[in-house]
Amino acid sequence: MHPRTAILLAAGVLFVISAWLPFGTTILYPLTLFTTWVHEMGHGLTALAMGGRFTELVILSDAGGYAMAGATAGWPDALVDAGGLLAPPIVGSLILAFVHGPRRARIVLALLAGALVASVIVYVRSVTGVIAMPIVAVLLGWASWRGFADKPHRRVVLAQMLGVMLALDTVTRMVGYAMSTEARPGEKSDVQNIADQLGGPYWMWGLAIIAIALSLLALSAWWAWRRPERVDPAAGRSR
Repeated sequence: MHPRTAILLAAGVLFVISAWLPFGTTILYPLTLFTTWVHEMGHGLTALAMGGRFTELVILSDAGGYAMAGATAGWPDALVDAGGLLAPPIVGSLILAFVHGPRRARIVLALLAGALVASVIVYVRSVTGVIAMPIVAVLLGWASWRGFADKPHRRVVLAQMLGVMLALDTVTRMVGYAMSTEARPGEKSDVQNIADQLGGPYWMWGLAIIAIALSLLALSAWWAWRRPERVDPAAGRSR
């Protein structure tokens, strides 16, 4: 299966589920929470990379969330705020660009399943997160281990569904949030925090984040569109 075929099929499956199936949004609810998890883990891991703290990750039932994370005031803490905003497009872009066959899809699904389990053990501290994230981890782990063994290209479609979900989150929820001063009533948004740390208007930083995110997604989509399916000549199988 060509990468572009997998991406189009993944996008089509998501559209049919969300627009045509009864309770489609409920079916996709765990994946929506997955995108929130990616966002909040982006904050936390960036904080750790900056030598800061990451103590707790909360995922709410309305698909919102927050990470108890931070770094030294100034550009390190501004990067922590940007890390959450850019995590979905970065992860989504890597999936879209990297997954060209069942072998790579299996690796990506297994890594994501392991990361979900580790985060639940160490960081996740909300009822919704503790219930939903292990379910997603089990599904991804099953798909990478025993699931679709007779039809491995379905692993590619599943992996690309995650990439497309993160891309959609970038161009829907994130774009609106990146141009807002509040995350919730009385709570500053990430771009407002960046403006407070580095100066300048919040909308300038919001436009910069949006431009980076959309550029990453466009580059990854272009790369996947032009790449052939990887084939192992010795085994005669897709990789």
